[in-house]
Amino acid sequence: MDKLKISIVGASGYGGGELLRLLLSHPHVEIFQVTSERNAGKKVTIVHPNLRGRTPLRFCSVTELESCDLLFVGLPHGRSMEMMPKLRELAPRIIDLSGDFRLSTAEDYKEWYDHEHTHPEWLKQYVYGIPELHREEMKKAKYISSAGCNATCTILGLYPLIKKNLIDLSRGIFAEAKVGSSEAGNKPSLGSHHAERTFCVRSFKPVGHRHVAEMLQELSLDIQQMHFSGTSIQLVRGILVTSHVFLKEGVTEKDVLKAYIEVYRGEPFIRLIRDKVGVYRYPEPKILAGTNYCDIGFAFDAKTRRLVVMSAIDNLMKGAAGQAMQAMNLQNGFEEDCGLEFPGLHPI
Repeated sequence: MDKLKISIVGASGYGGGELLRLLLSHPHVEIFQVTSERNAGKKVTIVHPNLRGRTPLRFCSVTELESCDLLFVGLPHGRSMEMMPKLRELAPRIIDLSGDFRLSTAEDYKEWYDHEHTHPEWLKQYVYGIPELHREEMKKAKYISSAGCNATCTILGLYPLIKKNLIDLSRGIFAEAKVGSSEAGNKPSLGSHHAERTFCVRSFKPVGHRHVAEMLQELSLDIQQMHFSGTSIQLVRGILVTSHVFLKEGVTEKDVLKAYIEVYRGEPFIRLIRDKVGVYRYPEPKILAGTNYCDIGFAFDAKTRRLVVMSAIDNLMKGAAGQAMQAMNLQNGFEEDCGLEFPGLHPI
């Protein structure tokens, strides 16, 4: 079987580094070119030192890109849609990790991203990139748009409850994501400066986070039903989303457990955490570092009918590169977990 020839556009960021790490161990692919305008001509190991001894690749400019079988696109929001006409000429299949093709209408981009979409006619051509929701579409898709990290973690935690109609949506859903510093990317800022970032517990987006648009779209909710906040914490990798919902009258904790088991049965990267004892009886992003898993747990307050759902991922893996490679596996007929078997480390 010939190997799939793959290039990565925008490979110098944290997500690009994770894609390189994963793809270098994938048995069915060959990395052809990787781009970085700032680092063109330099060895990739200068930017991604963990890959020393694994690859002789050097970054090139996007202007040097040649045709390949599949392109991963890791450009900043806004830049991806500008480059897409050229990129679509270079590869028959594209997996885009930016937010530029996640939403289904141009109006959504005006509302949530504050700019016009330059190619609204293409939005319907991109399959939204959570495999647990869109597996069959991905198998036939030419174009996939990877989901946002906060959106992925929140959606996966809530999806079975919405699908099985267990929540009293008139009382709203209230979710908070506690996120690590790598979510902001590798471009330095005052907020990422050591003296400002270390030991922080900082609300950075209490309202109006753009990933809410993905939650509304994928969970079929309206803006009055989904309330989300983002908080930075002392962590490099990882997201823990805590969602508070109220169950409908008559819905029991057993009904909730049954919903998660039925909806996620056989899912290779969903783990339902139900331990009664121990430090890790609820999802913990620390032990997910480097993995493609989403761990989900919940606790029920029978007095108020409040269900607290906890979902955790590594934002650079299930929230970015890992999920993108999972999508690539589906798109190209590989085993879905190929190259993604790493179980994590403990202690770390």
